[in-house]
Amino acid sequence: MRVLFDHNLPQKLRTNLAVPGNHEIVTTSGMGWAGLKNGELLRAAEESSFDVFVTGDKSLIDEQNLAGRRLAIVTLSANNWPIVRNYLPRILAAIDSAVPGSFQAVDCGRFSRKKPFGP
Repeated sequence: MRVLFDHNLPQKLRTNLAVPGNHEIVTTSGMGWAGLKNGELLRAAEESSFDVFVTGDKSLIDEQNLAGRRLAIVTLSANNWPIVRNYLPRILAAIDSAVPGSFQAVDCGRFSRKKPFGP
């Protein structure tokens, strides 16, 4: 399965999900596509035979029509490594179960700059 990671995801996520023989995981930056907007990016990914696009851009589903797409989209609720590292099995399951034209949102918690209350 060919998986494209958006530039807004941590590099450690890619290296920790890479299972030899199971997935080829490439980044948009690595493909030279960091400057492409959503529609252009999805089109380029499909033309390059990617199966799944993983992103932290939660607005993508509202902006794009997935009908007829050959690409599946997986969005993460957070893109901060200390948060997403606890959800690797859930993220991998979403990638593994992705089918063309589908959208899956993976709840990985949220990043907050607020300090917890207490001593």
